[in-house]
Amino acid sequence: MAFSLGTTSNVGRRGRFRGNAALSDINIVPLVDVVLVLLIIFMLTAHVMEFGLQIEVPKVKQVKESAQDLPVVGISREGTTYLNDKPTNINLLASEVRQRFRNPTAVYVRCDRRTPFETFAQVVAILGDAKLSVNIVTQPEDLADRRR
Repeated sequence: MAFSLGTTSNVGRRGRFRGNAALSDINIVPLVDVVLVLLIIFMLTAHVMEFGLQIEVPKVKQVKESAQDLPVVGISREGTTYLNDKPTNINLLASEVRQRFRNPTAVYVRCDRRTPFETFAQVVAILGDAKLSVNIVTQPEDLADRRR
């Protein structure tokens, strides 16, 4: 849409454009109207849309034979090693794991954060020599801990 500036005479003008000068601006009002209508439509239909699948899984009775006891090696601050909460000699750790668990393929290692690294490295090396996969147990950080 073009608007005239109010001058109708071309006296004293030379050049290519000899007609009325046009003011070309974008009219924002219809754009805002359309955006507001779309916003209202989305606000009204947002509660109708559901994200994800709603699946109701079957409930089963816990069977004792299906629950598997996993080998967990714990290392205290002082360097004492435990196999599922029972003190174990670090040199006999691999044989104890094989003796107490049927065909173990992986061992979970959890230790205190103040445990000397040398003890942790020895446990990982002993379990690795026994061809056992070593998984490290960690705890996720809380938001409050990150701020400190």
